[in-house]
Amino acid sequence: MRTYLDFEKSVAEVEAKIEELAALSEASGSEALAMGAELSRLKVKAEKQLADIYSKLDAWQKTQVARHQDRPRFRDYVAALVTDFVELSGDRTYGEDAAILGGTGKFLGRPVLVLGHEKGRTTADRLKHNFGMARPEGYRKAVRLMDLADRFSLPVVSFVDTAGAYPGIGAEERGQAEAIARSTERCLTLGVPMVAVIAGEGGSGGAIAIAAANKVLMLEHSIYSVISPEGAASILWKDAARAKDAATAMKITAQDLLELKVVDSIIAEPTGGAHREPAAAVASVGAAVAETLDELATLSVDEVRKQRRDRFLAIGRFEEGAAPGV
Repeated sequence: MRTYLDFEKSVAEVEAKIEELAALSEASGSEALAMGAELSRLKVKAEKQLADIYSKLDAWQKTQVARHQDRPRFRDYVAALVTDFVELSGDRTYGEDAAILGGTGKFLGRPVLVLGHEKGRTTADRLKHNFGMARPEGYRKAVRLMDLADRFSLPVVSFVDTAGAYPGIGAEERGQAEAIARSTERCLTLGVPMVAVIAGEGGSGGAIAIAAANKVLMLEHSIYSVISPEGAASILWKDAARAKDAATAMKITAQDLLELKVVDSIIAEPTGGAHREPAAAVASVGAAVAETLDELATLSVDEVRKQRRDRFLAIGRFEEGAAPGV
C-alpha cells in the first residue's frame, strides 16, 4: 500500500478512484471499454498533478520526501548495483554498529569498497540499524574500511542517509566527536577516488563523516544540512514547530547546494520521488556514480588528494562583489 505525504492528497484521491475503477472493470466486462477510457483519463490527470506538485516543492516538502519510508536504502543500492558483495563488520575496538554498513564488491563490474548508512524499513529493522544514526564504532568501522580501500587501491563509494550521528550518552562516552573527526579526516586523506551520494537525509557531522569525497552527488529531493530543521528551529526560536522556516533559511535542498557548490551534481528522480519508482532511481544513481568514477580513474594518488583538498577549500570562498561560491 502506497504511503502519501500531506501535499500529495489531491493525487491520492485520483489514484484511489483509479484503483476503484480498475477493480470494477475486471468485474464487469460489458462496461469495460467505457471504464478503460475513464481509467486512461484519470491516469493522465494523476501524472500531471504529480508532476506539477513535484516541480515546485519547497524545502520542507523536500525534507518529507527525503525521509519517506519507501525511499531506496543502502541495501537496495547494494543489491541492485554491487555484485560479489562481501560485508565487513566491526571496528576492531568496541563492537559492530549496524547503522553503517560496508564491504567490498563490484560496482557495475568495477571493484570498489562501498559503505553507507542503513536506516532499515520495518520497525524491527529500524531498531536494529538505529534509524541510520551511527555510534562511534560505526565511524571507526568506516575508517577501518577506508584504510582497507587505500591499501588495495579500491575506489570508495558512500551512500549518505542519516538524520545525524547518535547523540546518546554511551556514544558520547565512547568519543563520538573524535570518531566523526577521524572518519572525516580519513575521507580527506584517501589516495583513492571517493564518490559520495546524498541519497536521503544528509544530517550534520554524521553525514560529512563519510561524505568528504572527491565528488558529492545528490538526489533531486534529498537534503543536506548542518542540523535537522527541527533542531535548528529549537535552537533559533525555541520552537520545533518552526521547522519549515528553518528548512527554508538553511538552504538544504540539492538545488541550493549545487548553486553554493557544496555538491557537484544532482541526480534526477522519477516523477513523484525515488520512493515511487525505486528501481528507476537506483539505476539513475548507478549510472551517475559509474560516470563519476570513470572521470576520477585517470587521476594519480597525489592528484586525487589535491582535487579533494581544493574542492573543500573552495567552498564558501568568493571575491568581493561576486556571488557566493564563485
